[in-house]
Amino acid sequence: MKIVSAATAFPDNYYSQEVLLAALQMYWNGKLENPQLLSRLHARTGVEGRYLALPLLEYYNLNSWGDNNRAWFRAAEELGSKALCRAACSIGLDRERIGALLFMSITGVSSPSIDARLINRLGLSPQIRRVPVFGLGCVGGAAGIARAADYVRAYPDQVAALVSVETCSLTLQRDDLSVANLISSGLFGDGAASVLVAGSAIDLPGPEIVATRSTFYPGTEDVMGWDITEKGFRIVLSPRVPDVIRENLGRDVDALLAENDLQRSDIGTWIMHTGGPKILEATQDALGLVHGELEASWESLRKVGNLSSASVLVVLEEFMTRRRPELGSWSVLGAMGPGFCSELVLLRW
Repeated sequence: MKIVSAATAFPDNYYSQEVLLAALQMYWNGKLENPQLLSRLHARTGVEGRYLALPLLEYYNLNSWGDNNRAWFRAAEELGSKALCRAACSIGLDRERIGALLFMSITGVSSPSIDARLINRLGLSPQIRRVPVFGLGCVGGAAGIARAADYVRAYPDQVAALVSVETCSLTLQRDDLSVANLISSGLFGDGAASVLVAGSAIDLPGPEIVATRSTFYPGTEDVMGWDITEKGFRIVLSPRVPDVIRENLGRDVDALLAENDLQRSDIGTWIMHTGGPKILEATQDALGLVHGELEASWESLRKVGNLSSASVLVVLEEFMTRRRPELGSWSVLGAMGPGFCSELVLLRW
């Protein structure tokens, strides 16, 4: 099993953090008990700019959850098709060879799910297996790769496509002045990514998926997720998240490596989800990384913010295209998210 391609797609609308902060300050003018809190929280995100699904002024025309979800629907089809096309075209893959399509998103809902739209729009095989997934959030990109690997292990002559689309800007609760929502308003952005995983019978180059590991932490469902109300998706973001990462991630990684006769010192590159500064710092602490090993994740955070399930796939594309590791070296790809849980993928280049 190999990852044979990774590609991203972003909306046309990109704004600096300063512009977005000014817009929110104007909108929430007179409503915040501490007007300086918003600017301090935004400054701590480490984000310099973000893509938005819509031009900034159009957000003022969204008056209901239905409006937001319809905007997600349009953006998800457009961005998802672009990302999948780019992933397939970059390796000259006939799209009819894709045997399974996993669609990942936590920022909107539809039935039929977006994968049905992608099949029609891109002319994918009518016999394709559809696997729409909702609810995994930040862990979704890593989980999607692991589930795609499971599929091609069973069907080694096929390719599984993962498409992740997140439009986090369309979930922002404009009447929620909680610290969690204020942090989210400065951290999350919009974008899409697609990854193609090929079975062992297909002769295409790419890092081998050697092993995967999924770990669920009982009793932590209140750490992160959505409180779904009549107004849409209200963020649940506990300050305990970094502590949960420090307490669990190192153990999970060591277990995966031990099963494959490896240690952390054998890992040449770390492809980790860009959850935010506190998440990346907790990841570094948990894994004992002190020499800039997460530089690519920090850079992705600065450029586009946290893209939920798509974030780790954006970092993967960076390593697939511009920071390609040495042949024969090892990588760990990982993310954590609602559940609370971790998903890890061991790669050999």
